[in-house]
Amino acid sequence: MTERVKLSRVQSAFERLDYPVTRDDAAAEFADVTLLFADGESNLGELVSELGSDAFHSADELFEELQTVLPAEAVGEPGQSDGDA
Repeated sequence: MTERVKLSRVQSAFERLDYPVTRDDAAAEFADVTLLFADGESNLGELVSELGSDAFHSADELFEELQTVLPAEAVGEPGQSDGDA
């Protein structure tokens, strides 16, 4: 069964990894996770595989870099929440 995670909760999912972790290992860990946006969704493993760093030392570091590859629909219109409302 595919896990579904809201964008506002993805950092909690990242915390279950053992750090440091390589980009490839993190992408494999989240290959079956659907990331839910304000308007749409995407495969979290695929997004992680697109990140520029080869390794991450913390959940915060992974989350910060994830933000660089998120599609426009991930944040919705200004003033809207990220789908938790």
